[in-house]
Amino acid sequence: MRVAVPVAASALVLGGCGSGDHGKTAAPSSSAPSGSAAATSSGSPSGAESAGSGGSDAPSLTPFRADPARVPRTRSRAEALAAAVALQPQGWGADFRTQRPAVSTPGTLAVLDTQCRWERHGLPGGVLASLSRYSEIPAAGGKGEVKVSAAVTVHTTVRDADERLATTLEEPLRCRRQEVRTDEWISKLISTASPYGTGNNTYADDQVVEIGKYLTGKSEQTYGWYVTRLGTVTLSVSVKGAKGYSDNELITYASNANAAMLTRLESELGGDS
Repeated sequence: MRVAVPVAASALVLGGCGSGDHGKTAAPSSSAPSGSAAATSSGSPSGAESAGSGGSDAPSLTPFRADPARVPRTRSRAEALAAAVALQPQGWGADFRTQRPAVSTPGTLAVLDTQCRWERHGLPGGVLASLSRYSEIPAAGGKGEVKVSAAVTVHTTVRDADERLATTLEEPLRCRRQEVRTDEWISKLISTASPYGTGNNTYADDQVVEIGKYLTGKSEQTYGWYVTRLGTVTLSVSVKGAKGYSDNELITYASNANAAMLTRLESELGGDS
């Protein structure tokens, strides 16, 4: 099993970063150029083409090659894959339980609208299925409530999935403060991309990390959102910090969740690494 460390998270100073209904997967942007998630980050290829086609500076092999026969082509197969991969509370750890709501509305995708509010809309073209599950560690023993999410979005093509990451990378430039739920915001957002072969990313075609502050009432806590692409599928985990939890603890939750979902996804796709 490969251990996935959220790329760039450990290299960035987290002054406080997380996502309520964010960690909901953002909508792919039809206007985003293919490969722009990686290009904006480093100018290197993002693995948007088929295995081994990245370019002269790209690794000779992608980290994982799916069995083409097991890549979802229908909505029902995509929904089944998303349900199998998205973590439930026990997948995060023994201290976690379900949030309310526990799961996203079927047949919808989280979209950051023009007023910088996260809302769920019907699935756009290019997306076969999307599922978000929400978990938490309840407040206890003088510590606050940690909220996390795990999301899986299955796209029709690699290009669609790649554009999804490009949109994610660019959203903090458009909206440095975003409303994730009533009376919950994330702000002071920055993002970075790590295509396969850059930084510590030896496990996925591409990854975008977004960090900032989670705001509710007078509280300002750590927020982190990690979106990872493997072929046509994007995985995301988000963590909202709370009183009594260190940044290292929150990064560990996100890293372990990301690794667990990547392992599940590889098993579902039945390829080789």
